[in-house]
Amino acid sequence: MTKTALISGITGQDGAYLAEFLLKKGYIVHGIKRRSSLFNTDRIDHLYQDPHVPQRNLILHYGDLIDSTNLIRTIQQVQPDEIYNLAAMSHVAVSFETPEYTANADGIGTLRILEAIRILGLEKKTRFYQASTSELYGLAQETPQKETTPFYPRSPYAVAKLYGYWITVNYREAYGIYACNGILFNHESPIRGETFVTRKITRALTRIKLGLQDCLYLGNLDAKRDWGHARDYMEMQWLMLQQEQAEDYVIATGTQHSVRDFVNTAAEELGMRLRWHGQGINEVGALEEVHAAPQSRIIIRVDSRYFRPTEVQALCGDASKAREKLGWVPKTNFRELVSEMVREDLKSAERDELVKKHGFGVYDYHE
Repeated sequence: MTKTALISGITGQDGAYLAEFLLKKGYIVHGIKRRSSLFNTDRIDHLYQDPHVPQRNLILHYGDLIDSTNLIRTIQQVQPDEIYNLAAMSHVAVSFETPEYTANADGIGTLRILEAIRILGLEKKTRFYQASTSELYGLAQETPQKETTPFYPRSPYAVAKLYGYWITVNYREAYGIYACNGILFNHESPIRGETFVTRKITRALTRIKLGLQDCLYLGNLDAKRDWGHARDYMEMQWLMLQQEQAEDYVIATGTQHSVRDFVNTAAEELGMRLRWHGQGINEVGALEEVHAAPQSRIIIRVDSRYFRPTEVQALCGDASKAREKLGWVPKTNFRELVSEMVREDLKSAERDELVKKHGFGVYDYHE
């Protein structure tokens, strides 16, 4: 029988990749998207089906994790076999500025979906996946981090996700709902949000390369993360809901790189030679240029406004459990990930360069 899945946050990076994956598996996919006066479906436009098309297998619903009646109505209407809760206020730095909303959407939002499953009597039918995060580990108590590593959240986002994690476990144990957490370490792609540091780097460097931008401003260059490809991680989420018993899993590559490493790798992909000078807030990245005489131009600076009140210095995941129990291993390594992101952003920058060359205005993006 054809399975039906409901994805909250379907217009985000993860939702788009997961929707594409499930459609290829033959699922009927329903997605929840927030109402906006602007179209915000760019990532899933290639999957979109007009409402007038008979027997559609992708259907969108307006909704929000802070609206419980809407969630109950949507879940009642869809009667999903699987729910993937990917929606969230997902920007760690912004969560310090919007802590109450973050708690409401990311923490209580998870509860609202689980409670809807219980109220509607879908405990035996619907399987629930909660997108947890490596930010739960925060001030890491051991390296690498695995399922049994103690949590130490360091941001309103991480604290809200901590509630989401434990309420998922609680509803699994209290009501027998098939509910599990995927503890995802950082996952990127060419459709990553433009204000996240990895995409900010690849976009800025391609634009600097073509003379469309002068400088890239970053925060903590020494922060280290375990970066994987979002496309690989969506397969793991699906695998988690296909098991006989619900369990929580770490999803990670097991390798770690600093923000500075990411910048250097992206620059190398563009044939740009960088030299770093100074320390701390005064550190700069200079582009080595060879003209009549060798000279350098500063294209990367550190800006303290991008420092967080409480930093997470280093995260690296151990996905041994996923490998041993589910046979899952990431397919894309760090350099391949950066290369793909650079290639796609270079195409966009080249388009803007062409538009500007012909006398038309080009929008200057500001994160």
